[in-house]
Amino acid sequence: MTTARELIVEADGGSRGNPGPAGYGAVVLDPVTGETLAEAAEYIGVATNNVAEYKGLVAGLTAARALFPDATVHVRMDSKLVVEQMSGRWKIKHPDMKPLAAEAGRVFPAGRVRYEWIPRELNKHADRLANEAMDAGKQGRQWEPSGSTAALDAVAARNAAALPPSGPPGDATAGAARARAALATRTSGVPAEAVTGSADVRGDGLFAAEEAGASSGDFEAEAGAAAPTGHAARVLAPTAPTAAVPAESSATAAAPAGSAAPRQGWSGPDMGAPATFVLLRHGETALTPEKRFSGSGGTDPELSAAGLRQAEAVAAALAARGTIQEIVSSPLTRCRQTAAAVAARLGLDVQVERGLRETDFGAWEGLTFGEVRERYPRDLDDWLASPKAAPTGGGESFAAVARRVAATRDRLTAAHAGRTVLLVTHVTPIKTLVRLALGAPPESLFKMELSAASISAVAYYADGNASVRLLNDTSHLR
Repeated sequence: MTTARELIVEADGGSRGNPGPAGYGAVVLDPVTGETLAEAAEYIGVATNNVAEYKGLVAGLTAARALFPDATVHVRMDSKLVVEQMSGRWKIKHPDMKPLAAEAGRVFPAGRVRYEWIPRELNKHADRLANEAMDAGKQGRQWEPSGSTAALDAVAARNAAALPPSGPPGDATAGAARARAALATRTSGVPAEAVTGSADVRGDGLFAAEEAGASSGDFEAEAGAAAPTGHAARVLAPTAPTAAVPAESSATAAAPAGSAAPRQGWSGPDMGAPATFVLLRHGETALTPEKRFSGSGGTDPELSAAGLRQAEAVAAALAARGTIQEIVSSPLTRCRQTAAAVAARLGLDVQVERGLRETDFGAWEGLTFGEVRERYPRDLDDWLASPKAAPTGGGESFAAVARRVAATRDRLTAAHAGRTVLLVTHVTPIKTLVRLALGAPPESLFKMELSAASISAVAYYADGNASVRLLNDTSHLR
């Protein structure tokens, strides 16, 4: 009789450039002991974070199913997007994300998989595997697990010997072989029956990444391409089977494994110094206190007297901190005036970047929300309901703004790696940068407060991940 059990799958993926060189990592864990049962990692060529994360999920689920086809699975990931989409709470709007989600959903019946978001620091095992795969790809080789094949086989043999006679059919060694076979078959086309013996399998085929990926959000599309690099997996035969564990106890039991210090011989990814963007919203204009739409398609107003005072105050605060190394500004007048005040204090030049301009609000420019509601009620409802809807009269949708801002972010991140750069821009670009860094849905744009002359900060790391460090700080204006 097969013993039912629960498995934990932790998965992660990353892209150094988003899109850029990408890879994933996944690990299958015993929820009671925290023991590693299987590992998988692959360099997938040029792709986005979302593509890599989904592929890591598929690889982890595949390994879990090969070990115990009847298991229930507790998936833990630090990708809010993947967790919420696979849980059914967020819609999968981007057409190129749907096949990846569908592939993951076919591995196990939906009722046997539950998803949990965890902080990145609790997902270090999968993150490390993903970075090892990307490092290997950068060196033109395939990922190889640490430890010799002989050592892994010895572990499998010891664990298999410890199994009681009443263990499930196929025992641990066969379960490990099934996992190796399933993972190898995905990449090299080797029949499952042909994979036996070693606990270390390296496929030399392609794991196609032809799908287009989303760039940190589910309505942005950027193509991902496969690279001719193989996939590798390590499977450790589990110890004696354990009974299924209730959800509450399994989560508690697994926590120490996720938060423990790295094992001897392993180390975390060396991400280096991040590119840190200090995001400064411009000072007030005459339109700001009246809460009127003021984008890139309007009158391009100057700073008001209050806005000029705010610019001087934020300039003094940034000069006192002494961390800004470069200044980049939107081309609109209110931002250039704010940037000039800071530049004069810091003795820096101002670079102008068109990608940082505000949304074009079309016919809504200069109007209040109430006036737009009165004149264009249907268009306003559509705009509030969908990021793809544009303001009346040829305005710019939030989806279009997000694509523009993401492309600008990627250019600036590549150009200013390891430096702290002040970006003087507007409400929508700043909220979009924060949203994309958090992996939050488009509707979160309406839930962030962003005052005039406020400061926010996001750090972008070499592995493609980001950290929001500050949001809407106005302490320098008091």
